[in-house]
Amino acid sequence: MRRFVAAGFGAGLIPNRLYGSHNGAGTFGAAVAVIIGLWLIPSPWWVDTLVALAAIGVSLWAAAPFATGGQDPAWVAIDEIAGTMVAMIGLTGWPWLLAVAVARLLDIFKVAPGIRQAENLHGAAGVTFDDVIAGLYGLAAGYALLAIT
Repeated sequence: MRRFVAAGFGAGLIPNRLYGSHNGAGTFGAAVAVIIGLWLIPSPWWVDTLVALAAIGVSLWAAAPFATGGQDPAWVAIDEIAGTMVAMIGLTGWPWLLAVAVARLLDIFKVAPGIRQAENLHGAAGVTFDDVIAGLYGLAAGYALLAIT
């Protein structure tokens, strides 16, 4: 059960089934978050926040046994769900879409300050918090777009 949750409720296992590699598993996990986020759009920001905090907690719990020796297994996708949920807090429309795109790209390329450092944290914290920080950057981008439109 924990492996299923860590795999983003199975989403992180899809690439291996499709093309024999775990490459792209995080994007499948982010897609799960997008589906949840679409469902949450009518909700107030504080509901989004509670869901994001719950996703972070679930990520820390589920990833823990698989994050040994500084590893972040590619099939673990619950962390991408958590980070993407953070990016979408209180947003709709184009700002929402920008936030998701920025969070995903920064998680993939790890070019913004703090993301690589978070990835180097021990255990499940390293697995989860690089995505959460990428999500915070996405959230900031989404709110910046909201502010100028």
